[in-house]
Amino acid sequence: MSWHPQYRSSKFRHVYGKAASKEKCYDCVPITRNVHDNHFCAVNPHFIAVVTECAGGGAFLVIPIHQTGKLDPHYPKICGHKGSVLDIKWNPFNDFVIASCSEDATVKIWDIPNHLLTKNITSPKKELLGHIRRVGLIEWHPTANNILFSSGYDYKIMIWNLDTKEDVISNPVKILDAHKDVVLSMSFNTDGSLLATACRDRKIRLIDPRAGTVLQEASYKSHRVNKVLFLGNVKKLFSTGTSRWNNRQIALWDQNDLSVPLLEEDLDGSSGLLFPFYDSDTHMLYVVGKGDGNIRYYEISPEKPYLNYLMEYRSHLPQKGIGMMPKRGLEVSACEIFRFYKLIPTKSLIEPISMIVPRRSESYQEDIYPLTTGAQPALTAQEWLNGVNKGPLLVSLRPGSGAVNSLPQFLEPELPMKATDLSQHQDRAGRMPLENMQKPSEIEDSRKQLKVEKLPKNEQMRLSNGFDIFECPPPKTENELLQMFYRQQEEIRRLRELVSQRDVQIKQLELELRNLCMDTGGY
Repeated sequence: MSWHPQYRSSKFRHVYGKAASKEKCYDCVPITRNVHDNHFCAVNPHFIAVVTECAGGGAFLVIPIHQTGKLDPHYPKICGHKGSVLDIKWNPFNDFVIASCSEDATVKIWDIPNHLLTKNITSPKKELLGHIRRVGLIEWHPTANNILFSSGYDYKIMIWNLDTKEDVISNPVKILDAHKDVVLSMSFNTDGSLLATACRDRKIRLIDPRAGTVLQEASYKSHRVNKVLFLGNVKKLFSTGTSRWNNRQIALWDQNDLSVPLLEEDLDGSSGLLFPFYDSDTHMLYVVGKGDGNIRYYEISPEKPYLNYLMEYRSHLPQKGIGMMPKRGLEVSACEIFRFYKLIPTKSLIEPISMIVPRRSESYQEDIYPLTTGAQPALTAQEWLNGVNKGPLLVSLRPGSGAVNSLPQFLEPELPMKATDLSQHQDRAGRMPLENMQKPSEIEDSRKQLKVEKLPKNEQMRLSNGFDIFECPPPKTENELLQMFYRQQEEIRRLRELVSQRDVQIKQLELELRNLCMDTGGY
């Protein structure tokens, strides 16, 4: 007797993964060969940061998100750590601030300039000194501004308030001392009032971070947990780990009862770690395997069977780490609902992988883009420390809503004056009125004054040799240089045609004027 699965309607049943073309990848990136089980990559709508291989101390690269292609081998690094960098995370409310932790037992906060880096950055904005052994994990609070959590090999989780003027902070506002071994993973619920941790002692703990108390503890023997993840507001936890027989395993837990998992499933016999990612907007769960090229994705439902398998993206190139683009950085016109940045150290390559919902219409698909977490904090650091809870501030991803882009606005090229506007300022003989005429020097001065008025005083131009390095990076290869040369030649040819057309129009107007003068002279 054949078994027929029950039909389940879902708009995400046909989601597929699409790898970027070679031109849109990041090539020649010296990706770290550290064996620590972390993502080693952090992404936001403006930059991609990746931990790099470095002789002496630790370093990471920060590359503008549009600067794809081959990376200059002498590209500047952020290199202020004395030991290997183990984790990096962008501030969710400031795309130009990043935190890093290292084997040197420090956490450092860095300011990234919004122009092209020309030299290494060695001085951090703030330095956090509190751990006595290496720091392996850092996490920003999801709704409170400038609250950072760090976890070290001293078995402690420290909570830091960065809303201070001090450059070196030695006293965390809270120390969570509930673990008896190394913390392998940390995850917050939606409003940041609860913290879930996975520990090397194979236990999952649910902690109230402000009180420092353990609310729930799972000690299920047949599931050795590595990573744990809060599933939004559905009051469930998801974990990845290994079974008794060393098979890779996933498990789903009820937040209020961690004694037995709701669901437990063996995936395969590979030895690599499984990184889980959850999209609370679409209720989709992605499981990324370290050491292989597969990305499995599921849909979460509030009722049994809870976990609905959708599809698997397969690739022959194994990933060492993975980065994730926030929802506000996705390309909504292509129905992109998630984007990974896959680290491939064997080829020194970072490959973007887009998860796409196939739709025929090119208009904005509101049903797959509900309101999502924005770039503004819901709370100040002190409000959260005082016990206030608030969910994230939501924004729309609809183009033109203005809630996505937080980059400073720069000058746009001046539009040419239309012929109809020009004719209004001319007399019948085709000349400009005397009161509207200006000397060339006055015109130049007014243009300079106009540009100064438009440009904010405290902003730096991010142009390098006429290129906007975020939108159009300078050519780095001979092929790109040739393409740029041909485009410029085509532009010159077009401008020459325009000039010749204007010359013909001027001659025609001169002939008409001469005929008009002769006609009036005859009378």
